[in-house]
Amino acid sequence: MGSASNLTRYAWLSIATGVVVFALKLGAWALTGSVGLLSDAMESTVNIVAAVVALVALTIASRPPDPTHHFGHGKAEFFSALVEGLMILVAATLIVIVAVDRIVNPRPLEDLGAGLAIAVVASVLNGAVAVVLIRAGRTHRSITLEADGKHLMTDVWTSVGVVSGVAAVWLTGWDVLDPVIALIVGLNIVVTGARLIWRSTSGLMDHALSEDDHEIIAAVLRRYEGHEVTFHALQTRESGQHRFVSMHVLVPGSWTVQRGHDLVESIEADLREALPGAEVHTHVEPLEDPRSWEDHHEGQYRVDF
Repeated sequence: MGSASNLTRYAWLSIATGVVVFALKLGAWALTGSVGLLSDAMESTVNIVAAVVALVALTIASRPPDPTHHFGHGKAEFFSALVEGLMILVAATLIVIVAVDRIVNPRPLEDLGAGLAIAVVASVLNGAVAVVLIRAGRTHRSITLEADGKHLMTDVWTSVGVVSGVAAVWLTGWDVLDPVIALIVGLNIVVTGARLIWRSTSGLMDHALSEDDHEIIAAVLRRYEGHEVTFHALQTRESGQHRFVSMHVLVPGSWTVQRGHDLVESIEADLREALPGAEVHTHVEPLEDPRSWEDHHEGQYRVDF
């Protein structure tokens, strides 16, 4: 995981890019009068606000645990992703409204060559920064950066669609193509926003770790499992960049406290190495005691040994 300063610099990059791209797109719209380019510029305003929200969320999420937040502040990232998803839906709605109005009330476009050139430059800049943010988000397990990158990438695809529509108008003279393509792009963006909202909501609901992470955990536990040691009550969750793992370790009741403690220390160390940054909690129970098995229920992940 990256430090707070490392992650917030990506948010500042997103903010700066958003301001520059918005200015470029606004200039392209002023030159052409294209509703597609106007809708593209409107989405960029949402990008700027979303980047500011991401910066705030990353700053809060980096704070260590305190007396009132024992598990840290990682869930702030899920709130940020939720806000981004909602903003994407708002941008898409505005695009659809403006496009429908232009279909009903068409008007000719002007200075298409210069407008298209400016829009292409803005799209290339957006695309480059989007790739940087998505890669950084995946590397540092930051849903905020990944969401911001995907948000910018939707802007790129919006621009591709809009530029294609304006170019088609330029080539054919059919002004209606501009709002029609803007409408199609707007509806496509709705899907991206809905997916982000779903993912962030899952995180706020303490969604379990991925199947890949669970398999990593299972691989570690299989190294220790035997006739004297087994495991159950495995539960996991994620909170922003942070991962939490808890389980019960069943050993013979005749073992000393020291021996059981040494075992779980080794298990926890191996799990933290396999899942960097994970917080691991274990509970030792006597293997022969029936009560040790009574807390095993369907809400826990089962490891096949």
